[in-house]
Amino acid sequence: METKQNAIPVSPSLNDLYNFKSGLKGTRQMKTRLIFISAVCILIACLISIIAKGLVYLINVVTNISFYGTLDASFHSPANNHLGLWVIVIPAIGGIIVGFMALYGSKAIRGHGIPEAMEQILVNKSKIKPIITFLKPVSSAIAIGTGGPFGAEGPIIATGGALGSTFGQLFKISPNERKIILAAGATAGMSAIFGTPIAAVFLAIELLLFEFSPKAILPVALACITGAAGHHLLFESGPVFPMPDVDTPSNTALAVYSIIGLLIGFISLGLTKIVYLIEDYFEKLPIHWMWWPAIGGLAVGVIGYFAPHTLGVGYDNIITILSGTLSVMLIVRLCFFKFLSWAIALGSGTSGGTLAPLLTIGGAAGAAFGALVQLTFPDAGVSVPIAALIGMAAMFAGASRAYLTSITFALEATMQSHALLPLLGACTASYLVSFFLMENTIMTEKIARRGVYTPDSYEPDLLQVLTVADVNNEVGITLNSKSTIAETRALLTGNDTTQSFFIVTDNDGSYAGMVSLADIYNHSTAAELTIGSITRASKQAVKSNDPLKRAMEIMAEESVEVLPVIAEGNTIAGKISYKEILNTYYHYIDENRQKNTQISLKRRRLKMAANGRSKAKS
Repeated sequence: METKQNAIPVSPSLNDLYNFKSGLKGTRQMKTRLIFISAVCILIACLISIIAKGLVYLINVVTNISFYGTLDASFHSPANNHLGLWVIVIPAIGGIIVGFMALYGSKAIRGHGIPEAMEQILVNKSKIKPIITFLKPVSSAIAIGTGGPFGAEGPIIATGGALGSTFGQLFKISPNERKIILAAGATAGMSAIFGTPIAAVFLAIELLLFEFSPKAILPVALACITGAAGHHLLFESGPVFPMPDVDTPSNTALAVYSIIGLLIGFISLGLTKIVYLIEDYFEKLPIHWMWWPAIGGLAVGVIGYFAPHTLGVGYDNIITILSGTLSVMLIVRLCFFKFLSWAIALGSGTSGGTLAPLLTIGGAAGAAFGALVQLTFPDAGVSVPIAALIGMAAMFAGASRAYLTSITFALEATMQSHALLPLLGACTASYLVSFFLMENTIMTEKIARRGVYTPDSYEPDLLQVLTVADVNNEVGITLNSKSTIAETRALLTGNDTTQSFFIVTDNDGSYAGMVSLADIYNHSTAAELTIGSITRASKQAVKSNDPLKRAMEIMAEESVEVLPVIAEGNTIAGKISYKEILNTYYHYIDENRQKNTQISLKRRRLKMAANGRSKAKS
């Protein structure tokens, strides 16, 4: 029997060779799965691009039927209608239809899409009912086509997510892979509508995936690229929101743009609170929720009668705002009435999106601030089109806290690279206001009220960062598989040890497995049996440079609590247990939370004074 603390030789065939083969097999399987998931995501992106084009056509058809009485798939703004007071009724009719679809189809079509997708990812293993793939675009087309102040991007994101989830439920895949496919479908839809693949990838990271890893990013990126290709094939080429070319701003202008972003941040905070306040009032109405979209539609119609440009998608409004040709009064009017119409409609629970309204409201607010600065301080070098652009991005950054998405979307949608620095300053300022003053965003408030926690940071996995060497303990007492239970009990009685598990070796010193102290002292275990008969055989082991995540995965797969640690020369240099891994994990977290000063100016002054006194004495 061996009681020495020295390293123990391990058979290469049982450890290194096994780990090498299993690791090679695992890597090969992972790459094969990645190729498969990527292929599925590309297929979904192709389908969602076609659906996106169909959704736009359907919105145009419903709009032309509702406001002009013609069966036409080309775009005509509902603002140019000649219905008079009848325009008040049209959105209410659309609300009634959406309410019936939600009641008899699926209640999940209510809302603006992204929060619902987030909730399914976080609490339902990314499983969305397949019927949403049909009901969401149809209900949204009816809501928007009858004057609803929404964009097509929210519905297509929800539709793409539902399509991805449906495919994910058809194949034998893990919930994490289904999450990736769902996110790919959702963001491919956004890319197909706007032709902004980079912003779509960032949207997936910040609002859907909650992780940044090759296995997640690659399929999503391929889907977004495919969606962008679909946009250029099925829609027009070039920027979706064309605007006058902008020049590189001066430092003074940059400071003004950052202040505008700060102000937009406060507006986004109030906007979010008002939207959910209106939703709370709808919850208190003494009528069935099916009728709420009709009430919201009635309000949209009344506002649309006095401010026709608030009706419908309003992408043309964004282009006009970015042109910088509107007067301050018209901009303020559009900003206020668009917000009022959108907030009431969204609070009523109808089907629509948030991105286009946020861009319109933010762009109008930014343009208004820019125009006022231009009139007050003409030498500041402030451009109204840039002010409108940063207002758009800052509003979305503050309301959703999708910081990178907001900046890259503004750049891709307008192709104005000189606006990068103003966008960075404005979106950072808006994000700061949102982060410090708003607990939840417009995307997370709804699901937070249902008790769903949304991750707000993407930190590295500590178990992947820490290695076995950070936990590794000495081998301690090792046991021979041929020794009897009686001999082992006598040995342990004579040694003051706190070990709960022991490494077991064969006569040749090779690793045989692990045995627990409880099994050795089990009263039902005959004393004449050998240790080998109660040893839990395992070929698995870890190396000092392996991450703790690998050790935890092996422990879970093998249902063991302790693993041997192999050193150079195929020897066992120690062991590692799950309790020690947890202790190290929490110690690392606690250590990184502790605050201390590495360079003390006070100690430095005292040292210099002491040196001065010693020199004076000498």
